[in-house]
Amino acid sequence: MSMIRDLRAAVRPALRKSATPYNSYDTTRDPSASSAVVDCAVYRDGARLESASCQTPHEAMLRVREGGGFAWIGLHEPTEEEFAGIAAEFGLHPLAVEDAVHAHQRPKLERYDDTLFTVFKTIHYVEHAELTATSEVVETGEVMCFTGRDFVITVRHGGKGSLRALRHGLQKDTELLAKGPSAVLHAIADHVVDGYIAVAAAVQDDIDEVEIDVFSAPAKGSPRGSDAGRIYQLKREVLEFKRAVSPLLRPMQLLSERPMRLVDPDIQKYFRDVADHLARVQEEVIGFDELLNSILQANLAQATVAQNEDMRKITSWAAIIAVPTAVCGVYGMNFEYMPELEWKYGYPMVLTGIIAVCFTIHRTLKRNGWL
Repeated sequence: MSMIRDLRAAVRPALRKSATPYNSYDTTRDPSASSAVVDCAVYRDGARLESASCQTPHEAMLRVREGGGFAWIGLHEPTEEEFAGIAAEFGLHPLAVEDAVHAHQRPKLERYDDTLFTVFKTIHYVEHAELTATSEVVETGEVMCFTGRDFVITVRHGGKGSLRALRHGLQKDTELLAKGPSAVLHAIADHVVDGYIAVAAAVQDDIDEVEIDVFSAPAKGSPRGSDAGRIYQLKREVLEFKRAVSPLLRPMQLLSERPMRLVDPDIQKYFRDVADHLARVQEEVIGFDELLNSILQANLAQATVAQNEDMRKITSWAAIIAVPTAVCGVYGMNFEYMPELEWKYGYPMVLTGIIAVCFTIHRTLKRNGWL
């Protein structure tokens, strides 16, 4: 994955500096200016038209209107200027365009005239050698999808979640791709939810690790309750995961249950499977949150018990030390007439008495579990 990211990072600057029309769709700008378009293609009868490869979204729609099929345009973090020409070409609603450009939207499904606007939150698991109180566990991104009768526009935000492999895989299934733009929408939804499933399995491993550490004997020099920071950090990451999963369930149910003109009836059946998988992930994430609450409470309870044990030990030793302190305090008052001052065995007898009383108190406290 890191190799693919590095390759994309190396290729994108070169593409943006290119003076070809493919990377400068907005004709009002300088031809050498950057463009957010990462792929643009026309699909007809489930196959990509390689021989008549389009160079701009405008040319793609001309080919679609001339010979049928649909256009799939992929963008990565477009600016308002970069997206303005595409929005005008495809008649996208201004509110949806604003959401797609500025991102930071919650998952949702909205309909604007003959266009469906869908927002997905992508989740990527961040590998780490050891979970700490500052570890980043999940990294989020966004994929927005405009679905029309003869076009699909995908807008991606974030460094993860590239759709390149998805596009290549979908192009191999010509029968499914022949169903039109709704097939692409389903493939994206299925891809995102499959990512949720993989991340949920990885987060489960982290929770198991924390749970084992909390309920096992602490390492030497490690106080009880020292895992609270890790648990709280993991809980925050799970909350981020939950914000991506839970709002998406209702849109997937609508796509699977409610007839829509822009969704092929055969594709609608596939959305049911996506909705089922998403419901399972949501249950897992809710379970993670509840389990982490229980682990955190148990960890805090262990810390409280450990503190109580320490206080009992301190109190016990204070009671033992009080005996010689009291006796020595009496004999340190320098009175002239004090008992046994002139007796030969007075000093050994006092020490013996102190030791006997301290030993008796120690045995009693130890028998009662205070020491």
